[in-house]
Amino acid sequence: MELPPMIPLLPLRGMTVFPHMVVHFDVGREKSVKALEAVMKGDRRILLAAQRDLRDDEPGIDQIYSVGTVAVIRQVLKISGDSIRVMAEGQERVRITGQVSDSPFLLATIEPFIPTKRRLSAVRGEALVRSAVELFNDYASIAPKMSDEVLFNVNSEKSPEALADTMAQNLAVSFEQQQEILEAGNAYSRLELLIGLITHEIDVLNIEREIQGKLRGQLSKNQRDYYLREQLKTIQEELNEGDETGGSVDDNDIDYYRQAIVKLEFAQDIEEKLMKETHRLAQMHFSSPEAAVIRTYLDTVLELPWRERTDDRLSIKAAERVLNTDHYGLDKVKERILEFLAVKQLAPELKGQILCLVGPPGVGKTSVGGSIARALNRKLSRISLGGVRDEADIRGHRKTYIGAMPGRVIQGVKQAGSGNCILLLDEIDKLGADYRGDPSAALLEVLDPEQNHAFRDHYLEIPFDLSDVLFIATANRADTIPRALLDRMEVIELTSYTDEEKLHIAKRHLLGKQMGRHGLDKTQFKVNDGLLRELIAGYTKESGVRQLERQLATLCRKAAKRIADGDVTAVKLTAADLPTLLGPRKYKPERLPGKNEVGVVNGLAWTSVGGELLEVEAGVVDGSGKVELTGNLGAVMKESARAALTYIRSRADSLSIAPDFYTKKDIHVHFPEGAVPKDGPSAGITAAVAMISALTGRAVRRDLAMTGEISLRGRVLPIGGLKEKTMAAYRAGVRTVISPADNESDLAEIDPTVRAALQFVTADHMDDVLRVALAGA
Repeated sequence: MELPPMIPLLPLRGMTVFPHMVVHFDVGREKSVKALEAVMKGDRRILLAAQRDLRDDEPGIDQIYSVGTVAVIRQVLKISGDSIRVMAEGQERVRITGQVSDSPFLLATIEPFIPTKRRLSAVRGEALVRSAVELFNDYASIAPKMSDEVLFNVNSEKSPEALADTMAQNLAVSFEQQQEILEAGNAYSRLELLIGLITHEIDVLNIEREIQGKLRGQLSKNQRDYYLREQLKTIQEELNEGDETGGSVDDNDIDYYRQAIVKLEFAQDIEEKLMKETHRLAQMHFSSPEAAVIRTYLDTVLELPWRERTDDRLSIKAAERVLNTDHYGLDKVKERILEFLAVKQLAPELKGQILCLVGPPGVGKTSVGGSIARALNRKLSRISLGGVRDEADIRGHRKTYIGAMPGRVIQGVKQAGSGNCILLLDEIDKLGADYRGDPSAALLEVLDPEQNHAFRDHYLEIPFDLSDVLFIATANRADTIPRALLDRMEVIELTSYTDEEKLHIAKRHLLGKQMGRHGLDKTQFKVNDGLLRELIAGYTKESGVRQLERQLATLCRKAAKRIADGDVTAVKLTAADLPTLLGPRKYKPERLPGKNEVGVVNGLAWTSVGGELLEVEAGVVDGSGKVELTGNLGAVMKESARAALTYIRSRADSLSIAPDFYTKKDIHVHFPEGAVPKDGPSAGITAAVAMISALTGRAVRRDLAMTGEISLRGRVLPIGGLKEKTMAAYRAGVRTVISPADNESDLAEIDPTVRAALQFVTADHMDDVLRVALAGA
């Protein structure tokens, strides 16, 4: 066969191809696919050579063995994704002499592989062939999955060259050893190498068979012991020598424990420990207190899901449907869960992903955990960590203590009945610590993917694999979670719901749920959107929807009473009925001032139940330079107001304020609702504008609200909670909101309805704030 001067080269991972052999392999690398496409348009000949480093995705000519095989592509089949299944037949050994190009695929120059001459007598050559064939037959007799066709080819082959290649291709050795055979100088050298390799493989296989025989013998011994115990029990029954004479634990129980332990196929050290406990139980009187302890221990161990697993549902679309059905909004949370499923589908072996859902009460953190379990088709177990102070609650108690039991983690897995369940660690931010230990430190091992594959509960005293468990934690605040724990988790923020989101949640989920609980159907109880909006705005004030659900439950109860009394057959409510049913409106709407006023500024604040509009007031009177700050302020807000005053003093000339105002005027800054504590770094520019307005006599725009911190030089510093604050401004009828320039990226998170209704001004310096805030500026 005439060889071409240059030929496309396809590097193979962990595989060596011999002449006259048909092989199958998958191709996925871009250069390899292009090489295949090129040869399929021509004579279908391609050079197959093994690469040295299996991890190298783009091997060059120097990373490829210098001896390969020219092959003919017989069949190409496209399988899933970008992979291609190839069937090729090796033709001739060649030596790679150089590289022509590496784009779009490797193109190499080759020369024929010239065997080295070796003087060997005909008798010695025949003996070498016979020895190799005989050893290969011995190897085939003990090697698994050796086909009859291969044996026939080996025994019928007359050519030493073809015989060596056939044996090497079908020998279960590493590709490096096969490559060594491929590169051997002549057929007899290859046969000598093969004789050494086959001899070694036969020795290894014989040792493996010996080990397996010993294991089977051990199992047979256990079965023999079982039959002997059964015979002994029958003899005792015939002789009336049962429990009434001995008083020991029933042999049936002991047999059950031993069989259950063997059936679970524990590691040898674990099986020995459990068998030892079973043997101790067999020696005890059935009424012994320690017998009860051991029996409870064995029952607990054997009831754990050592082998039970549920099959994950990895369909992204199905999971998305479940999440959208269960929850409205929460787009970021849903996106992260779907990303987790996608990674699980592509890399099932990836472990250690721990999610922590952080958000105010009532926004659906716990119910999201249930939805994830439904989406994944996994079992869910909830562990409440609020107020847990004892390390033994996590790790369990030593079984030597009276009333000992496993920790909450093992109990949660046992309750779920699946080794790949979802454990919901509720209220992880409320863990405590006292003289009995720190439970957060015990959780470190539970949540560490490098350790939890062999988690040791104090009660079990044997390792349990938690690596397949998906941990989801919930917390109201991230700053109170122990830092070491927080470092192991991926935090997903759940923010407060907007009024529009609450409306949709009430219509889609809460109303139907409460009607079902109270025995009402759609024909008996109807409410309109106006009632729901009034209920949200006037009777609830929260981040989540718990209070809203309670108010809907109240309306359902009142409707159920009227229907049960026989007064009506159906109840239809509107917003006008709420004062009669629930009493006067509890929360008044926030209103803007009627006109532009001096020293009055609309500030924006974040609270645990959402955003609020604060009407900050500043007054200036003759005095000696005193500064009064009222409104139950925290230390941070007081410092912000003092920083604002220092800025005003430094810019008094440019602001048209008397330079000595701080010696002749008293300034009083008041934040309304003095009974409510307030703190946080976001009121600096509000206090500054209020004082500048009071000192200059210039009014502040009534339709404007602002939030931002201030530095001594007048820089506007970033803040948090912009989404909730802008929602409060929207509810109050504000038209323009001033926010720090550094928070401009947060505007994308704001509700589209709010974003469309408000004009946003981003400020980098107080000069930018004053230009917009002061009327006529």
